[in-house]
Amino acid sequence: MDDELLYSIALIMAPGVGSINARKLVAYTGSAKAVFTEKRKHLAQIQGIGAALVSSLTDHSIITQAEKEFEFIQKHGITVLLCTDKLFPERLRNCADAPFLLFKKGDADLNTRKVISVVGTRRATDYGRDLCNQFIAALKERGHDVLVCSGMAYGIDILAHKACLKNNIPTVGVLAHGLATLYPSVHKTVSKEMCQNGGALLTEFLSTTPPDRPNFVRRNRIVAGMADATIVIESPLESGSLITADLANAYNRDVFAFPGRSHDIYSQGCNKLIKNNLANLIESVDDVEFFLGWDSENEKKPIQTTLFTELAPDEQRLCNLIRDNNELYIDQLCVLSGLPVSAVSVFMVNLEFAGVVRCLPGKLYKLA
Repeated sequence: MDDELLYSIALIMAPGVGSINARKLVAYTGSAKAVFTEKRKHLAQIQGIGAALVSSLTDHSIITQAEKEFEFIQKHGITVLLCTDKLFPERLRNCADAPFLLFKKGDADLNTRKVISVVGTRRATDYGRDLCNQFIAALKERGHDVLVCSGMAYGIDILAHKACLKNNIPTVGVLAHGLATLYPSVHKTVSKEMCQNGGALLTEFLSTTPPDRPNFVRRNRIVAGMADATIVIESPLESGSLITADLANAYNRDVFAFPGRSHDIYSQGCNKLIKNNLANLIESVDDVEFFLGWDSENEKKPIQTTLFTELAPDEQRLCNLIRDNNELYIDQLCVLSGLPVSAVSVFMVNLEFAGVVRCLPGKLYKLA
């Protein structure tokens, strides 16, 4: 049994801890296991961590519960991704309220170069169904190596997942409950096909957690945070998809919406997003390519092999790192170059203005 994994699970089981406090505690002690051995008076001094929360960590039954959860994970072939793991979705890690850990069933690469979320109403009309199917099919036709995320709900969510299966595009269903069950249960067959065809089921909830209402809002932040952009296909004025769009905007991610006729109830939410400048109006994959700076995989441009001689040494070094790795997030550039984030940020802005690099959503850089 991996001790760090076991104690990480135990940490999120402790009442009142949650993802943000869990990260604080691990940052202070150096590991999840150390949280349970550190002196209580030291933990209580951490900002936002009070005596009541610290006392919950002394309940030894938490470790026993964590061992049962670990057994479930092993039995069902589930992967646990800690927020410090390299396989943890990098885009989501950059969000302030990112989960402390994720449970994944399936082999999907959550750090695929292109990731989008597709959301919408649970009562899709023929217009919404056609839009969803055409949009996903166009992604395949244009040769995009993309991962599509959604929430496994009725309507647009499950239509997006099914369309991805039909077009051999990996797709991830983010759940509002634990992996011991599936809600809605009628989507169980689809979920199995997703996991067998390069996709996955993903959740931050322990295995026996039921699909309670508050969990869906928490689920939505993962749908928004792990993608470059959120695409709303159909939505009424009161819809969880609008919550996901709001979260994506808060994370400084792109939001796109397909417009509808003014009197169509299930397009009013999309029209409102567009009207209030909370989403870019799109009509096809062409628009998404334009806004995100995507090149069609069928129309790849030659990679620049030489850089301008007038670049400063540190700028040249950053460009060489991007060239050698094809593309890098700003955090990765800082680690590989050994430069502070403040310096790297200035250099990358200069390089972007000079037309040497392109900045993609999530502070992902590639050569222009």
